[in-house]
Amino acid sequence: MRLIKSLILIPAVIIMLLSVAGCHRNSVPVYYMREDVDFSFIKKVAVMPLQNLTDERYADEIVRQTVISELLASGLVDVTIPGEVTAALEKLNIKSDAALNPDQIKQIGEMLDVQALVLGSVQQYGEVKSGSVAAPEVTITLMMADVNTGTILWSVTETLGGSSFMSRHFGAKSKTMSETVLAVVRKALLTFTE
Repeated sequence: MRLIKSLILIPAVIIMLLSVAGCHRNSVPVYYMREDVDFSFIKKVAVMPLQNLTDERYADEIVRQTVISELLASGLVDVTIPGEVTAALEKLNIKSDAALNPDQIKQIGEMLDVQALVLGSVQQYGEVKSGSVAAPEVTITLMMADVNTGTILWSVTETLGGSSFMSRHFGAKSKTMSETVLAVVRKALLTFTE
């Protein structure tokens, strides 16, 4: 009788462990969306250079290119070419978009003929160790500013990555850094497309 109970209990424990296996540092996104705005007026956006708050030299540009690609793939908005954004910032003598004021946001919008700017930062980009296992982890913040008012219409902070239960305990392979960046950007943009 004990053997039968054990044989029933073992698969139940295995199923429970496998269901917990996916629960690794995949946070619920923290986001804000203005409810009094009809987002259908946004046809074209400019993705500004992101702030790099990490030690990884190109983390900001890697995430920015992924954001541009995923926005285009969504079909929701068109995106200005990054070189045009750079030229507009140079022409307006804006050294950093970290502290843009509403007038500068409006000027950039007029120069680029866009309805909104996507701004943000990369807070974490790299390998995180959990015991003897290292896995990529990425944290980003994205915001969308209305070029007419300079107000924030949408904002999201998302973290993804880290070692999973399966990789820590059974040696399963973690996602690559590229896969993690793509997944965190997609998860963040889902809050805008919902």
